[in-house]
Order: sequence, then structure tokens, then C-alpha cells
Amino acid sequence: MRLRKFSLGLVPLLLLATACGGEDDSKSTSSSGKELDKVTLTLNWYPYGEHAPFYYGKQQKIYEKHGIDLDIKAGQGSQKTVQATGTGQTDFGWADTPALLAGVDQGIKVKSLGVFLQTTPASAQFFSSEGIKTPADLKGKKIAGTAGDALSKTFPVFLKKNGMSESDVKMQNTDPAGKIAAVISGQTDALLGYASDQGPTMQNKAGKPVSYLRFSEHGLNFFSNGLIAGQRTLTEDADLAQRMAAATSEAWAAAEKNPGPAVASMKGASEQLPPGKVLSEQFKTTVTLLHTAATEGKAPGANTEDDWKQTIDLFAQVGMVRKAQPASAYWDAAAAPKG
Repeated sequence: MRLRKFSLGLVPLLLLATACGGEDDSKSTSSSGKELDKVTLTLNWYPYGEHAPFYYGKQQKIYEKHGIDLDIKAGQGSQKTVQATGTGQTDFGWADTPALLAGVDQGIKVKSLGVFLQTTPASAQFFSSEGIKTPADLKGKKIAGTAGDALSKTFPVFLKKNGMSESDVKMQNTDPAGKIAAVISGQTDALLGYASDQGPTMQNKAGKPVSYLRFSEHGLNFFSNGLIAGQRTLTEDADLAQRMAAATSEAWAAAEKNPGPAVASMKGASEQLPPGKVLSEQFKTTVTLLHTAATEGKAPGANTEDDWKQTIDLFAQVGMVRKAQPASAYWDAAAAPKG
């Protein structure tokens, strides 16, 4: 992680180290001799198919072109990534927008540099053999969810928009890591998860086809994952934030055009990396989430204020945001991808 600011008391020591041949550990040099900023990016979770553009962008030297030596780190949930980014433990993060909104609400100094997954992958997921075709078919079903997360908070809104109430289903509070096992073992009929993540994994593990009821296809859409930065980075190194956003947008555009090579670039990214077939299915779904009607045809990560407002208003409604603020409180439009 880059160390960007020294107290005045450390300046003489820094100069002495430089005079004695010390190196700036926030910089590196490319094979072509170009000076690069060493940057850490912490993901929302262990690497899975959604993250292919970062690895592809690094492999194809897209980040290097923008003066960045990118180090990709596994995460442990969006909430922890938001906290780590806001406190400067990582330079940038990849996190779910509801977690960002909640973090800002709690006083964490962090902002979005652009939401890339602008159509939510939130969905009810189940084996196709269940015969669930419409939201009404969920009546009487037992569903695994995690209390307090964005999925469980918004599911009642999804039900209401489809003429149902919370009493129409039976929710089973389940640890995030245990939801797939709950469905496979028959403890629950379905789970609340992301179509770009759990579904392909469950299908692979069980060897049975999985179907979805996507929130976005049944009247409820909101922002999902995007690139975030701490306020200190935005204030002290605005140029780096702009270059990181631009490089990430370019990497996503390149990966969308080359899905096979993009997924292949993840080889060796993690011991927990899903099988290639799962990665491909995850990324295939991910690229369907890049835009809303307002951003179709624009660069990945380019947002609109109206889309931000829709997401902010929803999470204020469900209680994840106590006091809704303008989009500018959560999103740095000046640093975000353009066009």
C-alpha cells in the first residue's frame, strides 16, 4: 500500500534515506522503464468470475499504461472492504454500494469512483426442479437469507412490488457461507444471493440446473459493486484516483470484449478460485449487469445522478441509511469514468 504523507518531523529522515540510496516504496518501475505508482485494490471477497477484468487489465498492462502497478487482494465482505478503504489500509476497494452507503452513514470517509454493476444481481435462487417461475411461486417456500444484509433488507420490497408480503415465505437466517449448503441439503427451498456468484457455484456443486428470480426483472433495481476510494486518497492524490478509475473502466471494456482470455487471466489468483466453468458462467452473468437504461452505450463505471438517487432512496426506505444525502456525498463524479 502506498504511503503518501509524512509528518514534518520525518522529512529529514526521508531525505537522509534518499541521500543514502533508499528507494520510495510507493513506486516501482515497469520493464520499459516507466515509473509506476504501487497501488493495492481489495476485493469484496475471494476472487471469483466477477473479478476477471482486474486480472485481465493487469495482464494486458492496461493499469501499467495508466501508471499503476496493481496489487489485487482478496476481501472478506464488502463491509470490511469499505472500512479498510476509508481508513487507508488499502488504496482502493471493490465493494457493494449498499455497504458503501451504510459506511458513509456511519462516518467512514469513503466514496465511489463509479458503480460498475449498475443492475443488481440480487435474486432468489433455487433448483430448476422446484418449478418456481414467478414471485408468486415462492409462497410457502423456505428461503435462506442473512439477517441485516442488503438482500434480506430489500427482499420485502421485492415481495411487496409483486403483490406479496413477508408472511408469504419462511425466512431462515443463515450464515452467508452456509446458504448454498442449506439449499443443496434440502433445509431450504431457495436462497437469496447474487446471480453472478452463488448460482453458478451451487449448480456446479450439486450437478443440477439452477434458476433465478432476479429482483431487477421483477420491479426492483439498485446499484451493486463498484470501485471505491478513501477521502484521503481523493484529497491528496486526485490524479491517481482518476487514473485508477479510467484504467478500471478500460479493463472492464476489454474483458467484456474478450471474456475467454479475461477468465483465463485469473489462473492462480487464489487457492479458493472456483473451477473454470464456474468462473466463465459468473463472468457471463456479470457483463449483463454493467448498465441501466440511462447508461447504456457509455463506458463501464459511468453513472448518472438519477440512478444514484434511486439506490439511495431505496436503502433509506429499508433503514440501511438513516439520513439520505445527495449523490455527491457517496460518489466522486469528478474522478469517475466519463462517457
